[in-house]
Amino acid sequence: MAAKSSSRKKLSSILVEVTLILISLVWILPTLGVLITSVRSSKDIFSSGWWTILPHRTWVEVNEIRLGESVDVDGPMTIGKVTATFEEFRQGVEDGDKRYLWFGNKRSRLIKVEELQWQWFYDGYTRENYENVLVGREIRFQDASGAEIVRQGSNLSGAFLNSIAVTIPATIIPILIAAFAAYAFAWMNFPGRKVFFIIVVALLVVPLQIALIPILQDYTRLGLTGSYLAIWLAHTGFGLPLAVYLLFNYIGTLPRETLEAAFIDGASHFTIFFRLILPLSVPALASFAIFQFLWVWNDYLVALVFLGDQNRVLTYALAAMVGEKGQDWHLLTAGAFISMILPLTVFFALQRYFVRGLMAGSVKG
Repeated sequence: MAAKSSSRKKLSSILVEVTLILISLVWILPTLGVLITSVRSSKDIFSSGWWTILPHRTWVEVNEIRLGESVDVDGPMTIGKVTATFEEFRQGVEDGDKRYLWFGNKRSRLIKVEELQWQWFYDGYTRENYENVLVGREIRFQDASGAEIVRQGSNLSGAFLNSIAVTIPATIIPILIAAFAAYAFAWMNFPGRKVFFIIVVALLVVPLQIALIPILQDYTRLGLTGSYLAIWLAHTGFGLPLAVYLLFNYIGTLPRETLEAAFIDGASHFTIFFRLILPLSVPALASFAIFQFLWVWNDYLVALVFLGDQNRVLTYALAAMVGEKGQDWHLLTAGAFISMILPLTVFFALQRYFVRGLMAGSVKG
């Protein structure tokens, strides 16, 4: 029986590990594809997928054949051991490990000879895609057919800085306010404490979309529309209910004896808050910081309503890129990865606190 139980546990562990690996691959592969595509040349992106950087057999041009004027391009043509029509050569005619491919129209009379060879390393990496989307200058590149395409750069560097200017204050301000409120709800007695807390929790289910128009009308009367202060206050209001609830669950589980000893020593609420509560609540603060930072950084609707085009953020600039450069995958993937760099950095920097903060208050005793 003990052997059977051990084998079942081992099989269960293997199944869990395999499942986690598969889930990780499902999440990682798209990100890896975006990263690889963003550093490939435009011509390669238009002609092949990102996975072709892996070792594989591919057609490599080894020769060119220029047909003479005596060859009738409207009928069957014989090249080496292959006889085919113009349409068939346009599609590519294979002869073992060789392929004959017509380049251009009939007037070009040019056939490229390709051989099937192993490609072990990809050497077409470039940083031009990032340079083109980060600045606003005119850019030029070639598509798969060799035609030159001219586009105007997107100047994402300015939008990136605007997103930082929006996101950092919109993350810090609600954390500070919510920490004060959570401490008050957890450790201070005042009239209406339970009622106010119920109202805060109830606000979690209220869609923020219903508040956009009334807030925008108030901002218009106050002259705040299009300013950073407007969006800071909006994100603070929308993020406070979750922040208060999350921090309350954690602060409420802190040892009562520690706070009572501080009170006996004559410490005030402000002293206790800054010297005990904040240092002990780092996991919960970091957990909410990840939530709030990612939500504000990826926000499009609130930034569109309260900032508009005056201080364009990264999500707004990326949406504009999709409309202007929808076929230019090398530019879109570079812009997408630029928008992912900072959120990934924040998450990996704070992820050790993430689970501890989410589990706050879930276990008693």
